[in-house]
Amino acid sequence: MLNRRNLIMGASALSGLAVARRAGAQGAGATGSGNAFIVSGFPAGGMGDYVARPLSERLRGKYASSVLVESRTGAGGRIAVEYVKRAAPDGLTILQIPSSPMVLYPNTYKKLNYDPLADFIPVCSTVTYGFSFTAGPGLPAEIKTVAEYIKWAKANPKLASYGIPAAGSALHFAGMMLQKAAGFEFTSVAYRGGAPLLQDVMGGQVPVSFNVIGEVLPHVRSGKLRSLAVTNGERSIFLPDVPTLVEQGYKDIALTEWLGWFVPAKTPMDMVNKLNALVREGLQAPDMVEALAKSGLQPVTQSPDEFARIVKRDYERWAVIAKATGFTAED
Repeated sequence: MLNRRNLIMGASALSGLAVARRAGAQGAGATGSGNAFIVSGFPAGGMGDYVARPLSERLRGKYASSVLVESRTGAGGRIAVEYVKRAAPDGLTILQIPSSPMVLYPNTYKKLNYDPLADFIPVCSTVTYGFSFTAGPGLPAEIKTVAEYIKWAKANPKLASYGIPAAGSALHFAGMMLQKAAGFEFTSVAYRGGAPLLQDVMGGQVPVSFNVIGEVLPHVRSGKLRSLAVTNGERSIFLPDVPTLVEQGYKDIALTEWLGWFVPAKTPMDMVNKLNALVREGLQAPDMVEALAKSGLQPVTQSPDEFARIVKRDYERWAVIAKATGFTAED
């Protein structure tokens, strides 16, 4: 029932959130003060949570008074990128984003509302990961290889769709490259992140999908899903019995990705370096390494300068790939 007490409690909660937001927007000044926000471009429950949430706990009290994880989903991660671009450059609004929005999208979208090389300071990458070409109950159980899937898809063109966590992503490119190699056009179905995609694959709404290995790993191990191939250049240490696409004859499809942290341009470098040092410390903790391995993620650590060079290198590499395919992304 809506009564005076409920109204007062609701107003207090909204007031508390507003205070937290104002504190977070005022700037930390000294490490350990203020409220920091790790802004993720994809829904809660996906691969990004495996990294952001445990790291937020390790940063609390060391980097800021509180460190909260916030999802701003949509547009393949671009909404989160644009949001952080507009944030105050005080080190308290941190972008966690896969590599695609920062190094691939600028080479495929005709217009973006951000420049990844000018509008942000790279802090560090946190993990690297490969992808699985995954089959669910929507694909006949006897199909075990990519060649068998392609044969089935050609015989059942109306059912030959594959899911991807975002349009124009690296996984979308993996699908397009597979189509080209197979000489057959599959229908791509784009989702708003890996978590909702996984639900539909497990429910049989889409027969196959490209997923981050960590997101499907427990379901592959339990037998609920099966991986037909991985996109790594070599077999994944997490799915050693699953052949790569390269091994199965698709020599040009070898893709991995990183998950990176960025802050707005003009953020003081003492904040950048402090955040980098704390994240690296957290990623190297034995319990964190073990937890990430269970999720199919490999921690990586670099200095801000080293990560900046990786971002620029991958930006230039995707420019070549995008030009070769002629692909242009659309909203």
